[in-house]
Amino acid sequence: MKNGIAVLSVIPIRKEPTHASEQISQLLFGETYSISSTHETWLKITCNSDGYEGWIHNSQHTALADKDFTAIAENKAGIALELAFSASSSSYSVPVVCGSSLPGFDGVNFKIGKEKFIYNGQAVLPEAQNSSVLERIALRYLNAPYQWGGRSPFGIDCSGFSQIVFKFCGYSLKRDAYQQAEQGTPLNFVEETQPGDLAFFANDENRITHVGIILKDHRIIHASGKVRIDKLDHYGIYNAETKKYSHRLKLIKRYF
Repeated sequence: MKNGIAVLSVIPIRKEPTHASEQISQLLFGETYSISSTHETWLKITCNSDGYEGWIHNSQHTALADKDFTAIAENKAGIALELAFSASSSSYSVPVVCGSSLPGFDGVNFKIGKEKFIYNGQAVLPEAQNSSVLERIALRYLNAPYQWGGRSPFGIDCSGFSQIVFKFCGYSLKRDAYQQAEQGTPLNFVEETQPGDLAFFANDENRITHVGIILKDHRIIHASGKVRIDKLDHYGIYNAETKKYSHRLKLIKRYF
């Protein structure tokens, strides 16, 4: 099976092999994938971080040799902390968004295949979760616009947001909200929650369609229109601006 790596800021992953198809997720710079099949100018990929499948255009594909793929998989990558900051090699530079991976990052340098890059922005290694780290990362995305399938601070959906924040904390969440709800340990009551727990919300058909990260004082940060902070109680998310509940609580999970 052939492997690849994203060397663009953001690569859209489509549901079907056409530009007109909906975006279901994104690859951020430095994230790897495997190719399972092809269709004309499209590649069906599996994201190595979460097993998510979809299609990318071959013009945005960069091949990764098996030895380089193995080396990246076996070593921790730095994670870009700047909202956007350029990484530069001898041949080109590329804006790298928050949450992107920097393979083998030593504080300034990293390498993809034979290409050596310099990144002078802030970056961290994945840290064990604690409430201050998690909240600090989550708040960097405050007011980022909602975008279906998005995973960047310039467009992000609810499960993409929780996934990226957990990436900083060294935990691999699945891609979609209903998949994330299958991970973790269930809690019974809102009063049992602690910062870093995830709350999941159901639609009228009782299907999980939304997720948010619980903060202290019964607050929740989530992507709905934009990344925002609202109140959480046993009914769901209460929007103080509209004075209505925007999402109905289904379940709560703990991961750390």
